[in-house]
Amino acid sequence: MKAYEKIAKILRTDRDVIKSVEEKMVAIVGHNNVLEKIAAENEKKMALALNALDVPSYCANDIFRALLGKIKKDDEKLTNFIEGNFSKGGNYFEKLLNFAKEASGCPTGKFLKIKKARELIETNPPPKIIDFLGYKNVAELLEKEDIFEIFAALRFMEDGEWLNKVFFKPYEKLTPDDFETREIKGKVLHDKWARAAEKFIKKKYHNLSHLKELGIIFIIPIKIERPGETMRTVTLALHYCHEVKFYSDLFEKFAKEEGDFSLKFVSALRGDVQDTRPPEEKLGSDWLIVQRYLAKDDEYDWRLFYPHVNPEALHWERAERDIATLSDKFELGLDFWQGLGFVGDFYKDESGVEVLVSFNLIDNAMALFMDKELIKYLYHHQEALWNKIFTGFFGEEQMEEIIIKNFDKGIISLS
Repeated sequence: MKAYEKIAKILRTDRDVIKSVEEKMVAIVGHNNVLEKIAAENEKKMALALNALDVPSYCANDIFRALLGKIKKDDEKLTNFIEGNFSKGGNYFEKLLNFAKEASGCPTGKFLKIKKARELIETNPPPKIIDFLGYKNVAELLEKEDIFEIFAALRFMEDGEWLNKVFFKPYEKLTPDDFETREIKGKVLHDKWARAAEKFIKKKYHNLSHLKELGIIFIIPIKIERPGETMRTVTLALHYCHEVKFYSDLFEKFAKEEGDFSLKFVSALRGDVQDTRPPEEKLGSDWLIVQRYLAKDDEYDWRLFYPHVNPEALHWERAERDIATLSDKFELGLDFWQGLGFVGDFYKDESGVEVLVSFNLIDNAMALFMDKELIKYLYHHQEALWNKIFTGFFGEEQMEEIIIKNFDKGIISLS
């Protein structure tokens, strides 16, 4: 099987799509054999990983269970390390955030001024939060509560319709002057929010989230007792550090450009993705910018099968590198996962049916966490592979520059 056919099969797209990508990108950039190199690297990394896992057979289920077993052991190592070494702050959640901040560097960025954030709350007082806390009015809320905690609570207490139609409406009038430079903030919410967030956590299956506009990563203080929880939470926190910084860079770019800053800002926060298919003759030279994991909503969304780059996958890759760097520094033995983000292939199961197995750290951490529900994950691996193809021609650093340059258009037109 030729390289472009193998890659197309893994990505669930037509082989002519990948062949067109190869032909157009070679003509534009000049590099050749990129797909062959990716396929060869995939084979080599799988062989090394399988050897390290010492699987009893190359049966898809045996490989999958071995990967989950590896995640479980690494999760235990990471948990013991964090609890034993990251003593800044008192509790487990603070240690997780401190570990993530140190591992990623969590730099500064451009975020909404505190004064402006308070004005937004004053303009549209959050009714459910005020009622839950038993305050008389918004003035009492702002006097007694931390503004970061109020904004965090909006996400899991107020109705989505109210947020989108009422609270976020003034965002459309924000200007670059409403932003300031400060550090990305990690925050463990007060225990009182735990009860209010129970439904949110049951739905989302995680107690960690972030606010791009405020530059905050927050944890709801409810410990989820499942295998792999530490690895999943730490990698997600690392991912958020890189994602928040990425969007801060975007906001700075929007501020320097002509045109409506607020429209671009709000579109980025919403996670808008272009829904118009480019002309057929552009196939292979036009790449969509898909800033969400569309497969979570619809695994057959046409944009998943069209050439695209995904900033989310870039943030996850950097989170994996952070884990590997800390692993080397403290000899944790977690470097097994480095560079496996795009790696995976088809293996036969007990019935002889070919099954796609992802070697991606995040896919496997999520699968271990959801093992009781028998849910497997593949989309982090597949999105990482699309990015790998693009970086094969341009390199990672230039890819990010190209994404940021074209972000508000939603598409990269190379010809």
